[in-house]
Amino acid sequence: MAFYLLCYVIKTFKLLQIRPSCVAVVTLYGIWIMAESLNGVQLSTKWQEASNRGAAILSYLGEQVPLIYCLEAEPQQGEEEQRVEERLLYPLECFLFGEDPCVGLEKLQQYSGSSSAQQCGRVFKEGETVYSCRDCAIDPTCVLCIECFQKSVHKSHRYKMHASAGGGFCDCGDLEAWKTGPCCSQHDPGASVTMETDECVMDPGLQERAQMLFHLLLRYTTDMLVWEDANELSEELKPKVMEDTYFCVLYNDEHHSYDHVIYTLQHVIACDQNQAQIYTALIDKEGRKAVKRGTLRSCQQAKDNIRRNSEHIIQKPLRVEILHTAVMAHQTFALRLGAWFQKIIGYSVGLREVFCQVALEPASDNNKPCLISQLMLHDAKLYKGARKVVHELIFSSLLMDTEYKRQFAMKFTELYKQLQVDFICDDHQRNVSITALSVQIFTVPTLARQLIEEGSVIKVIIDTVMDMMREHLDSNQRFHFQGHNPDKFFRVQVIFHDLRYILISKPSLWTETLREKFLEGLRVFLRFLCCMQGMEEVKRQLGQHVEVEPEWEAGFSLQMQLRHILAMFQDWCSSDERVLLLAFQECHRALMSCTNQPFCSEPTDSYMCKQILHARLYKVSQEPISIHLPISRLLAGLYVLLCQSGAIQYLPDFVDTVQLNFTELAEQPLRCVVLAAQVCADMWRRNGLSLVSQVYYYQDLKCRDEMFDKDIIMLQIAASKMDPNHFLILVLLRFELFDIFNGNSSSKDQEVLKQWNRLTEEMLYLIIIIVGERYVPGISHVTKEDVTMREVIHLLCIQAMAHSSLVKSLPENESHETWLETVISKVAVFKKPGVSGHGLYELKKECLKEFNPFFYHYSRPQHSKAEEAQKKRRTQEGSDKALRPPVPPPFCPGFSNIVYLLCCDIFIHILRRIFQKAVEDRSSRWTEPMIQRALHLVGQALLEEKTQLESNSTEEVSFDFSLKAQKTGSEHGKSLFHFLTKIKSLPSLKAQNDMITWNLQMFEVVKCLREKSGPVTSFSVDHSKLEESVQDKEKAERKRKAEAAKAHRQKIMAQMSTMQKNFIESNKMLYGNVPESSSQSDTTASVESFDVDESRVAVGPQQGVCSTDWGAQICILCQEEQEVQAQAPAMVLTACVQRSTVLTQDRGKTLSPKGCYPLFMPPDLAVGTHTGSCGHVMHATCWQKYFEAVQNTTRNRLHADLIIDLENGEFMCPLCKSLCNTVIPLIPVEPSKLNYESAELVGQHLTLERWIQIMSSRIRGLRGTWETDNNGEEAVEEAMVLFDESQADFRSILSFGVQEPPKFSRSITEMLGVCATTVHRVGLQTAPNDLCPYVPVMSWNTCAYTIQAIESMLQEEGKALFGSLQNRQLSGLKALVQFSASQRLKSKQAVIQKHFADMLAVLVPVPTVENAPSILEVDFFHLLVGLVLSIPALYQEEAVDLQPSAVSTAFNHLYLLHLVTMGHMLQILLASHDCAVIRGPEEGDEAQAAAELFSIVSQHTDGLRAGVSGFSVESVKRGVLPFLRCAALFFNCLTGVPPPEELSGTAESPESQLPLLCSYLSLPSNLFQLFQEHRDVVTTLIKRWCGDTAISKALKGEMQIIRYPRKRNRLINLPEDYSVLLNQASHFKCPNSSDDERKHPTLCLLCGVMLCAQSPCCQQQLNGEEVGACTAHATICGAGVGMFLRVRECEIILMASKTRGSPYPAPYLDDYGETDPQLGRGNPLHLCPERYRKLLHMWQQHCILEEIARSLELLNVMFPFEWQML
Repeated sequence: MAFYLLCYVIKTFKLLQIRPSCVAVVTLYGIWIMAESLNGVQLSTKWQEASNRGAAILSYLGEQVPLIYCLEAEPQQGEEEQRVEERLLYPLECFLFGEDPCVGLEKLQQYSGSSSAQQCGRVFKEGETVYSCRDCAIDPTCVLCIECFQKSVHKSHRYKMHASAGGGFCDCGDLEAWKTGPCCSQHDPGASVTMETDECVMDPGLQERAQMLFHLLLRYTTDMLVWEDANELSEELKPKVMEDTYFCVLYNDEHHSYDHVIYTLQHVIACDQNQAQIYTALIDKEGRKAVKRGTLRSCQQAKDNIRRNSEHIIQKPLRVEILHTAVMAHQTFALRLGAWFQKIIGYSVGLREVFCQVALEPASDNNKPCLISQLMLHDAKLYKGARKVVHELIFSSLLMDTEYKRQFAMKFTELYKQLQVDFICDDHQRNVSITALSVQIFTVPTLARQLIEEGSVIKVIIDTVMDMMREHLDSNQRFHFQGHNPDKFFRVQVIFHDLRYILISKPSLWTETLREKFLEGLRVFLRFLCCMQGMEEVKRQLGQHVEVEPEWEAGFSLQMQLRHILAMFQDWCSSDERVLLLAFQECHRALMSCTNQPFCSEPTDSYMCKQILHARLYKVSQEPISIHLPISRLLAGLYVLLCQSGAIQYLPDFVDTVQLNFTELAEQPLRCVVLAAQVCADMWRRNGLSLVSQVYYYQDLKCRDEMFDKDIIMLQIAASKMDPNHFLILVLLRFELFDIFNGNSSSKDQEVLKQWNRLTEEMLYLIIIIVGERYVPGISHVTKEDVTMREVIHLLCIQAMAHSSLVKSLPENESHETWLETVISKVAVFKKPGVSGHGLYELKKECLKEFNPFFYHYSRPQHSKAEEAQKKRRTQEGSDKALRPPVPPPFCPGFSNIVYLLCCDIFIHILRRIFQKAVEDRSSRWTEPMIQRALHLVGQALLEEKTQLESNSTEEVSFDFSLKAQKTGSEHGKSLFHFLTKIKSLPSLKAQNDMITWNLQMFEVVKCLREKSGPVTSFSVDHSKLEESVQDKEKAERKRKAEAAKAHRQKIMAQMSTMQKNFIESNKMLYGNVPESSSQSDTTASVESFDVDESRVAVGPQQGVCSTDWGAQICILCQEEQEVQAQAPAMVLTACVQRSTVLTQDRGKTLSPKGCYPLFMPPDLAVGTHTGSCGHVMHATCWQKYFEAVQNTTRNRLHADLIIDLENGEFMCPLCKSLCNTVIPLIPVEPSKLNYESAELVGQHLTLERWIQIMSSRIRGLRGTWETDNNGEEAVEEAMVLFDESQADFRSILSFGVQEPPKFSRSITEMLGVCATTVHRVGLQTAPNDLCPYVPVMSWNTCAYTIQAIESMLQEEGKALFGSLQNRQLSGLKALVQFSASQRLKSKQAVIQKHFADMLAVLVPVPTVENAPSILEVDFFHLLVGLVLSIPALYQEEAVDLQPSAVSTAFNHLYLLHLVTMGHMLQILLASHDCAVIRGPEEGDEAQAAAELFSIVSQHTDGLRAGVSGFSVESVKRGVLPFLRCAALFFNCLTGVPPPEELSGTAESPESQLPLLCSYLSLPSNLFQLFQEHRDVVTTLIKRWCGDTAISKALKGEMQIIRYPRKRNRLINLPEDYSVLLNQASHFKCPNSSDDERKHPTLCLLCGVMLCAQSPCCQQQLNGEEVGACTAHATICGAGVGMFLRVRECEIILMASKTRGSPYPAPYLDDYGETDPQLGRGNPLHLCPERYRKLLHMWQQHCILEEIARSLELLNVMFPFEWQML
């Protein structure tokens, strides 16, 4: 028996994978328990039959859970989960269903029918894209997940998308969240049975078991999550034997950084950095992690060490706890049950309802709350992982059912204050706090009403805030935030979001209970505002500057939080007349009860112009003042609403009219306005920047609607109720200008005079605002649309603006709407953007009449810009510069008395005094802005009078400004009108002449209206005619002056021309050569051009004359001019060499390893070396000095290595700031001196066959100088057989003409080496080595690859081959070709000769060369370039340096081109062997030649599986065309012979290009004729070419073949709608990670692969360094260059190396022509083809590196981004 028991123990150990160290603590009893529990069905039956089912289940869990969880410090997640499923969850499910869960679930679905959930309820992860419909959402918090959005009607509406902060869930299916389309097609219930019926069809037995099990397990989960005893379990969970092992558990906090935790773990638990990073990431993700397992003593020691080490970093230590392994195990399983609950209740609505009942049922112990309340109250003590599970459980259960959501909301409201207190004391973010659930509850309109009525939620929220902020109250019961805790204060302010949520939907139907509870909440809110009224008073500092700036940010932060809440309270009040009146009553009562007394003195009388004001004295500059007056401003808003609704007539029934003292009500707002004016006048500068900042925000967009605007409204209310003279006296008193305008004050202090002038300007500005700003519903008959329209008009009067700029400049409501879209089309025209920039709105001309230069929402800079822009516009139109006041809408009856401010005695007196100072020219007493404002007020008054006279008879009009302006003071010649006529002649006011003239005209118009009794319309016509006549005169005068100035300029220019001619005539000796030489050169040029036109052939004996050379070049550094000559100091072009995969035919191919030297470029062009230039020229010496200076200065620059890599020789071009890493020396083009007669004689003897013999003989003779193998005899014999060499001689190659090679200066030779070394180093990614034999090969390769890239780019853009390149590209290409051609002079000739022989062996048999690649394994253009540039080395003799003559060169180029062209045509033919080509009946010479070639090729490929099954002549011609285009570019740059004009014009079609290219390259127009001309040679060569084993493999399909013409690479196709991309990203699964944490899906635009960027899960090793997925991918896909689209951020990332990259705007634009990085605005985005094409061109033209460097140079990087981790 013992033996069998031992075997069973061992078997069980293996099953559970228990380590030997754990064997001692696992008892035989525990193993027996596990063996007994293997059958879940039997176990569930046993539980069912137990007398106490709950105790039996808990006892089982008590034994099993510790044996499954936490046996090891690092358990295997998959195996552990499997054991949990088998041993714990499966038996529980068997118990729940009473049978096998699969059978029970099937029955349940049959009972319930189609009971799929109507609500989606998907919980959002952080960073997940969510959508909100602006047309249908009840509020902005109503969002859809991407799957529901794609299947909903909202996709075609105005929607917004943004990244979720995490924690919310999808509202699809919530009927209260949407006006229309509440369900997507997936969650639309249709005609199915409603969810309420699910409960009654549920099996009673299942319901009873579910209730019992849910209660048991939810209580177990709750108990374990709130469990505080770290060492013991409850009696019912205690196993028979408990291990003596513990865990040291490290918890997450928001105080310590990642680096702090990693550092601590490395030093305490002795782990490496990688393991510490893994631990830290898990702690941050889950909230806690066991970092050590062992005895209590060892864990205690680890805990002490962790706390001690973390205290060294910051004062607060890390939170560490020691938990018994059994406690840890049960807590872990409790979390697992949370996910299990979600799965089970997702099966049926009935099960969900049972769970909700269990969660909300009262506890048996009355002292304890229900289970869900316990979890909520303990939320702040839970770690992050536990919180997420609890929140998701609430989402999937209680919030998915209307009734239980209501019950949960009531529980939440009851516990609200305690939950917020816990949150404020917590250090975790709100998105992982239970308080974040408020948005899911309070934003539901019906719930919000119920919570107000039944839970007094408004009062609860405000009381909570008040309790939190009570500590900031001073002795006067007002807030004072000096020395507050910013973090705690921020958390308190978050509570205001909940108040916004409650008020977000105003009720359409009021009940008495709702009125009562709302007003109760309003009273509590007013008590809170009383603590803000007059808080943080300031007093003007005199003498010494303030030492400590007072705290002001907290008060304004509070004001910003209340901004929308104040507006929403007013909105609620406006929806019910009785509530509005009672609210005004409460607000007035609260204002009157405020403790801060407005005055400290008794009232006195103030006299001016026979007017007396009895008022208290108060000076803003001397008394304390506060800018915070929320109650006064709320009262102003409510008063306007009363006027708007008509309820103002009932106000006396609620507020005693005696108590409504409008003088007192206006006092505080007027003080604030005066304070802003005095700060503007620099009277408070000794109070520091804090007050300046307060005044700025007081008038800024973020606060003005509930601060400055409301103050203006209160002043307008007072102005409408007070005597206008008294009101203006009050204004003068508060501005402290009363004595000045009364003539009782004077000063000679310039500073004081300057302040008075500035205050006068501000006072006049205030009067302009009070009288003119009527665009407020209730003050005049305007709508919100009119208000927005006026705001937009004035913004666009400054300048044309983008949509986003307009949105930022407009006030938002609580739903973040500005109503811009509803008005913008009425006032502006949209100008679409180009390939850069953004779309702009330009104001329509008909809206310009609405422009008010003193618009009250203009800041000072905006005012200046708008005024300047409008004056400039009027000047361009030929109009006068008078910026007239616009005609305002009439006031509502309640505010109509305001206009009488413009005709009262005090107003006339103020203007007279101002104009009098100007007339008397007392410059220190007036300013031009003062006069400008006074003239504007005169215009306002005259417009008002004109409007009233046009609408009423003269007798009915009591507005008499024009009469008073002409009569008052007229007896002394000091009337306002008299002063106005006088100041027109003042030179100092010349800029205001047009405005003065217009005002005088308006006086005449008003006078006519008063005197004449005809129809009003006739007066307006006369007025318009009068204005037009004056304008016509002014236009005519301006035109006359302009013509006179033009005639004067022409006369002067004619005189100068005559003087110049006379000077030349009198100095003929000096200038005699100029015209002659120029004319001679012109003639010569024309003759040369004629000759060239006659012979535009670049190759062969008919080669034309070189038409261009470098000529004289100017150095961009020293500005000196120099001719490019062989013996002159070197001139160089800046250049950038980089590896490229732009032309690759096999993207993703593993690139050649370092140290591999490819003499032959493979036909797939997998990776090449591109050299580009910006075309700027320098002396080599100047460049060297500049480069040294750059190195010296850049080394000390912050993060300079991110911009330029000094170690690799990078620098920025001094002129255009392009990134460069080398320079190309300018090599003079050798003049072509071809003797055509000699060439003709040579051509008669030098056939292709003879040329091959000569080359072969020469190579065989030179082989002794090379390092050769001993196995070269076979190749020699083959050559002897193919060609009779008896006639050939080793030196016969020299008989056709030789010459001396050019001799370059030392400077040029040095620069040749510099450039060649860079190309070799970059191209092969190897260390610099100028002695490497492959240095010249890389120069030839970069020349060929660059030409191919340019040809492909021109073909892609549909441009002509010649004449389309920019000068910089052309100069760079020409310099590159000449540099590559000169490389043979810098290298050993034997090396060049060996390379030539190896390359020629591809085409013809060459002695000493074996294993040459087949014609299918090389790129023929690279081969052509290498052969052409290396053949001169064969002419080298031992004793003398020689190179071929012009004639020899011509024939060498001709025969090389013929051979390479024929080889390429055969390559095309063989590569198309399996293409299904139908041969048509082709006739003619071309067809016959093609047929003959096909016949020969067929003979040598006969018997192969596919064979050359047929080809089309046109397909071969199309395939060879790119090669011929590249060859034409190459020979053009090499020889300088101009191409035919037809190739320089518009892009020719392929059919017309071919003959022109053949003519230029001295090829027959019928390319197949080449094979006939050289039939004897070619037949043998074809046999050799087709006999290669590689050809056989390719034709059998055993080797990849490249088709011709090669496909042109483009960026991948992107969807037109950006939401499609987001949908793809949402389905992206990280290949290396299974967690659901936020990922950064990033799309490679080169190949279309989706990558997991910026995530440690996908990092790879690259050259021994950890790099991110994008960096690793770019190395393979783009040779280090990458172009990626970060989908969720809507941003392009350009990468050029492991350390360099930069962001770039995505090619997706919204409807307003703007990009949206980070989806900040969230508007629908659509692909802009032009911008995507620009990205394509940037990639094709190899400008990514340059763009990154320029971007980083402008960015001025302070904190570098680790691009290698992307």
